[in-house]
Amino acid sequence: MLSNTGKTTKRVATKVAGVRKAATVKPSTAARSVDYKPSQHAWLRADAAYAAAFLEAALETGDPGDLMAALRDIADAHGGVAEIAKITGLSRETLYRTLSKKGNPQLSSLMPILQATGLRIAIAPLTGAA
Repeated sequence: MLSNTGKTTKRVATKVAGVRKAATVKPSTAARSVDYKPSQHAWLRADAAYAAAFLEAALETGDPGDLMAALRDIADAHGGVAEIAKITGLSRETLYRTLSKKGNPQLSSLMPILQATGLRIAIAPLTGAA
């Protein structure tokens, strides 16, 4: 009698008289993914408007971690944390901590990072606000 444990089972291919009953897919034949980071970094480095839109989209999620991850991608596109540290005078450790998903930057560290990447903060009214 079969028991229902809620777990899925994998069908095993068996041979009967030299003939395979079930076909199997080899992992090596599966499509491989392509790394998107090099092309993303090229766009972020080449076009400040794209980088600004990238940060705007991260802000719209409402998750501060998304903003920090996006800012980290922009920093990586501009030579990485070590290069941003040289430009800003901030320590690499501070930058790694600030640009992590759980980072909580102060304005005094955020402004130099943005300037080093060719960006700035702009304040705009909410749509329909008086």
